[in-house]
Amino acid sequence: MRITRLLLLTLLILAIPAAAFAQLVVSVAIAPPALPVYVQPMAPDAGYLWTPGYWGYAGEGYFWVPGTWIQPPTVGLLWTPGYWGWGGSAFAWNGGYWGQQVGFYGGVNYGYGYGGVGYQGGRWQNGQFYYNRAANNVNVTNIHNVYNTTVINNTAVNHVSYNGGAGGVTARPTAAEETASREQHTPATSLQTQHERTASTNHALLASVNHGKPAIAATAKPGEFSGQGVVAAKQAGATYKAPANNAAETKAAAAKATEDKTAENNKAAETKATENKAAENNAAASRATENKAAENKATENKAAENNAAASRATENKAAENKAAENHAAATKATENKAAENKAAAARTNESKPAAPKPARAPAESAKEPTAHAQPAARPATAAHAQPAPRPAPATHAQPAPRPATAAKAQPASRPAPAAHAQPAPRPAPAAHAEPAPHPAAAVHAQPEKAAHTSGG
Repeated sequence: MRITRLLLLTLLILAIPAAAFAQLVVSVAIAPPALPVYVQPMAPDAGYLWTPGYWGYAGEGYFWVPGTWIQPPTVGLLWTPGYWGWGGSAFAWNGGYWGQQVGFYGGVNYGYGYGGVGYQGGRWQNGQFYYNRAANNVNVTNIHNVYNTTVINNTAVNHVSYNGGAGGVTARPTAAEETASREQHTPATSLQTQHERTASTNHALLASVNHGKPAIAATAKPGEFSGQGVVAAKQAGATYKAPANNAAETKAAAAKATEDKTAENNKAAETKATENKAAENNAAASRATENKAAENKATENKAAENNAAASRATENKAAENKAAENHAAATKATENKAAENKAAAARTNESKPAAPKPARAPAESAKEPTAHAQPAARPATAAHAQPAPRPAPATHAQPAPRPATAAKAQPASRPAPAAHAQPAPRPAPAAHAEPAPHPAAAVHAQPEKAAHTSGG
């Protein structure tokens, strides 16, 4: 059973992504060893910040993660180290992070600027990092951004590597550290997590092998565990004591913590799945509602279009009916006008005298028309009317059978107007209406001559 749990713990650690390795919360029943004593290697170049070493935990127990110089993910960020803290029944690891301010790291004195509270190893100024030479090993020939401020380290706690529990540091977060813990954080970089993973696979770094005095205590750059930049520990921070509990119990506690963590993760995953399912259902319901609303909108639009089409059809029909009525009215008016014109023509024809009647009219008063129509017998009248030089009018006005009619511009054809305009006793109107033959003038102009002629 213990072998199965150990295998499970090993597989779980190997399955953790590198980016999340440093943030893994591990619970261990025994406290970690004291921090070893070592000399900080020289900074490789400007812009690198120091990250102190610490004890990690894996399937074979505690192992040392060497301190190293590393470039921050963004200019202006500072590193808050991780620390072990007692939780009442086991020690739990709290991973480090990058932030604008250094937060709480358990009050553990990691050295080289991390004295337990804040960071005195350097500061950012005008986009460049300035190193405190009192806390850091820098080459001033290559790095010019330096200053010198005395650093007070908390040596009362010796090299204790954890907070709380038996023999642990009793520090609590300050108000500034609590504020920093609530600010936006950036997790450890990929180089940092790879650095930790490499250390976990190095057998010489196990506390059970090096007894708290690792051969690789610090490196100049992350992941470089050999070469000129590697620094060995001078001594263990305290006499190494094997865990009071045997290895089997420790592994069982680790396995139990892993199982609990796995159960929590599974529970969280199930909860997340439930939330996602609920979100999907809500999204589906929302889409269905939106689609239904869209269908209703389309139906309303279609109905509106149909109503508009019906209205247009009605208006067009009314316009057509109106046009038909106007056309019918125009046709009716035309027909009425034609009928009126025809009736008027008929009345005109009825008013005209019959052709034989004009012939009888001069016959009844043959003497008077003859007298009017005979200019030859009246030389004065003939000279005035000049019938002799105008034979054509005479011919036209007096056809052989109807001499009276020829003298007068067709008065014979219209006896009624002549009779109305010139009654027999009043010849003057006839002479005024027809100047060419002037029969009336002849009558009017020669009454005396007629009398005189009668007298002669």
